[in-house]
Amino acid sequence: MERWSGIDDVPAGFGPSAVTIGNFDGVHRGHRAVLERLVERSRERHLHAAAITFQPHPLAVLFPQRAPDLLDTPQHRLELMAGTGLDAVLVMEFTRDLASWSPERFVNDVMVDVLGARLVVVGRDTRFGHRNSGDVSTLRTLGQQHGFEVELLEDLGVVDSGHPTGRRWSSTWVRALVAAGEVREAAGVLGRPARVTGIVVHGDHRGRELGFPTANLSPSSVGVVPADGVYAGWLVRLGKAGTAEQRLPAAVSIGTNPTFDGHDRRVEAYVLDRDDLELYGETVAVEFVERLRPTLRFSDIDALVRQMKADVEQCRHVLVG
Repeated sequence: MERWSGIDDVPAGFGPSAVTIGNFDGVHRGHRAVLERLVERSRERHLHAAAITFQPHPLAVLFPQRAPDLLDTPQHRLELMAGTGLDAVLVMEFTRDLASWSPERFVNDVMVDVLGARLVVVGRDTRFGHRNSGDVSTLRTLGQQHGFEVELLEDLGVVDSGHPTGRRWSSTWVRALVAAGEVREAAGVLGRPARVTGIVVHGDHRGRELGFPTANLSPSSVGVVPADGVYAGWLVRLGKAGTAEQRLPAAVSIGTNPTFDGHDRRVEAYVLDRDDLELYGETVAVEFVERLRPTLRFSDIDALVRQMKADVEQCRHVLVG
């Protein structure tokens, strides 16, 4: 998959193409349905399949106080998008100038002139252009003018007892589920475990003293941090370019370590049965499979260690069987 960092990077004469547009944060199952349909239709019509996305998130530019925590790093988002079979992704820098473009200008200057759109595949909630004034109806009108077809995928989601007509898969829903600690349910919407990605930093080294050395993630890590508690999950060593990821089963603790009167909220992962890993300074992802229990304050160290041993065995059962 080709990755372009702006319209000037797109090769002259690219196209004809099938195009979609969106933020694609998390690349959840709804996103993948649109992207996979785009690829399917592009193959049928002998078109290039291209997606347009933005960096940073538009809200981070326009309304920073309302900007959501991202579900993924930009790099992982592109890797997930590539997995759908796309031929190319155009990552446009989102600026206030770009936000001022009318829907007509965006379609003409990007979709038509740069990408040679002949087909546009979108979901019903697609919005673009100044003040999000462009929608599916706008696309259809402009498609008649510029010679491209618009295909709409109706809202995709699951039947939810709390929503009689079903609930649409969305990044907002995933964020809410993860923040509540409902990581198994979040994985159902994402189609994979939610993750937090960051650099491993030094902590208090208490875990090593207790026999459970942990990898502590930097406070600047990317991803929605679940509710305080202990989770079964995976520590993913992302590796360098050209090397494969290494996924290691882990018990993950989130919280302030109340037994030791801690104040800083941390994400720390103990890789099961490993005390030989040197991870400081390494960028890793921690994935959350299942919440085992809430954070507890223990009366003494012995009680804490007994619970940690029980947590590890429960993680082993969840992750390995």
